[in-house]
Amino acid sequence: MNQRMLSVVMPAYNEAENIYSNIGKVIHALDDFTENYEIIAVNDGSTDQTKREIMKAVRDYDQVKIVSYKKNRGKGNAIKEGVKASSGTYIAFLDADLDLPPEQLGAYLKCLENDKADVVIGSKMHKDSQLNYPFVRKVISFCYYCMLKVLFQLNVHDTQTGIKMFKADALKSVIDKVKTKGFAYDIEILVALNCKKYRILEMPVKLNFSRENGMGRIKMTDIFAVFKDTWVIFFRARLKNYYK
Repeated sequence: MNQRMLSVVMPAYNEAENIYSNIGKVIHALDDFTENYEIIAVNDGSTDQTKREIMKAVRDYDQVKIVSYKKNRGKGNAIKEGVKASSGTYIAFLDADLDLPPEQLGAYLKCLENDKADVVIGSKMHKDSQLNYPFVRKVISFCYYCMLKVLFQLNVHDTQTGIKMFKADALKSVIDKVKTKGFAYDIEILVALNCKKYRILEMPVKLNFSRENGMGRIKMTDIFAVFKDTWVIFFRARLKNYYK
């Protein structure tokens, strides 16, 4: 790989138990395919000791930066703040729980380096994906895919998997347009990029779901909020041409 910088944004909410060790695992994975990178850990108003554990990583690893604020504002906002703090030529999103192993980022970076796409997103529906994933989440993902296909005609199957990589100039051209603070931030970013004719490519993922129940931290209220936010994004995109 050439040595243009990769920025990895890791949003974290109440991840004190694992965030320090998980940052170490990400560093180990990144060291295998690049020397020039930064990790931006975003403490999204955690009520536990997440900030303290991230600060420990900042002291121990030169590659780690922290963005932190006191009030929980949602994953979409955490991603947005992390992107604004990044300085890389490429920007990746990675969930702090590491259900999606960071070793996958090497193949995503290679794809962008070879100019095959402007955006690479992990897809649970890719034929080569390896999934340990609850059935109820599969059903929800498929239903949401059908909804997005009807509303936006996006040529992708899975917008919600928490591992993605972007050319920074593409992502930063739309990030200020993103208003969604919750879980629908993914679709808003992709819709905005699609409106600007950036090429989006899906790649397989390895996913090992580690939460104690089939829904993880996602509640029914979160699901309703995603559907509501998706309709808002639709009206912005189709009726107001907001993203153009």
